[in-house]
Amino acid sequence: MKLINEGKRIEAKSFEIITGLLKKRGTLLSGLKKPVITRVIHTTTDLGYARDLVFSAGAISTGLKAIRQGKNIVVDSTMVMAGINKSITACFKNKIICRIHDKDVIKKSGELNLTRAIMAMRKSQRENEGGIVAIGNAPTALFELCDLIKEAKSKPALVVGIPVGFVGAAESKRALRGLKIPYITNKSKKGGSTVAAAIVNALLILANKP
Repeated sequence: MKLINEGKRIEAKSFEIITGLLKKRGTLLSGLKKPVITRVIHTTTDLGYARDLVFSAGAISTGLKAIRQGKNIVVDSTMVMAGINKSITACFKNKIICRIHDKDVIKKSGELNLTRAIMAMRKSQRENEGGIVAIGNAPTALFELCDLIKEAKSKPALVVGIPVGFVGAAESKRALRGLKIPYITNKSKKGGSTVAAAIVNALLILANKP
């Protein structure tokens, strides 16, 4: 097999392979969901995401609007932050915010015996207004965000809720799907910071298209 050394050509070939493999399974992707789902599969090599990911009505268009308006992107972990395409966020002046390592978050977490993920969501509840929240690590962060939204203390435009794990992950996503807000999530315990970043990057790339 002849190796492809150019990044864009490698990505294009990968997307072509993914489309072919999904077609063999009888899965045909279309519309704005296609580049989002394909990028997640490209990141994970897990074709199961084609059926696992769930999009609320208008979720993608809402996310694109928030990006183009320069709204904040709040994340639950530095791994999500590290994976987001900074060249595009710079174009739209989107600020990426992660409070998980803030000193006051660590202090209050210890005092209240709550996870840092919970305290970080509380601290950023105003910063996410009209923006995007991307959660890929902690189910407790997503549970807390859902509570803040229900209490009208937090008003993000879009929630990307993809925490991973055996404890609380699927349940937190179920709680998100019960809210009347735009969301992108999945049904299973699968997920992770790389998946959350992949979804945000897919939205950024779409938003940056002429």
